[in-house]
Amino acid sequence: MGETSTLDETGDTAALSGERADLLAELRGARFFLRFTTRDLTDEQAAARPTPSELCLGGLIKHVTGVERGWVDFIVDGTSAMKDFDDLTAADFAERDNEFRLLPGETLAGVLATYAQVAARTDEMVATLPDLNATWPLPKAPWFQETQWSARRALLHIIAETAQHAGHADIIREAIDGAKTMG
Repeated sequence: MGETSTLDETGDTAALSGERADLLAELRGARFFLRFTTRDLTDEQAAARPTPSELCLGGLIKHVTGVERGWVDFIVDGTSAMKDFDDLTAADFAERDNEFRLLPGETLAGVLATYAQVAARTDEMVATLPDLNATWPLPKAPWFQETQWSARRALLHIIAETAQHAGHADIIREAIDGAKTMG
């Protein structure tokens, strides 16, 4: 059975099979659990930091949105989509810090809507990317052991990052009101 390379007209991945369908199923599952932790919360609760961590639910959604957007840009545009660590400015670090907070004027509904837009772009890219083996050099950073990643490896990173933060979100949500994602 061959792999279909496009989404159907509704944006559903039912037309996909094989590796691309598997990648999207895992990513969509991790996204669901992350978003589900925010159900029925107010903006104030989404901005709350009820654990010793600096993390809040709205900030986690923003961060995962930024991670997904950045890595998809890398997959599509290559190394030029990301700065080398030594080229990051104080403003870049401040912007990254703000990814982890729900800032004044931001709403949970707004960050969830942005996340949905980024997710739709990613899903379409996974369905239509000509080659999951396409490889780009990574930007220089102390945390990269490798020198290059394939599109597949970057997608796996998005999945891992989303799943990791869904776990963080579950702990934060339980600290807010006792609600759990599962169980």
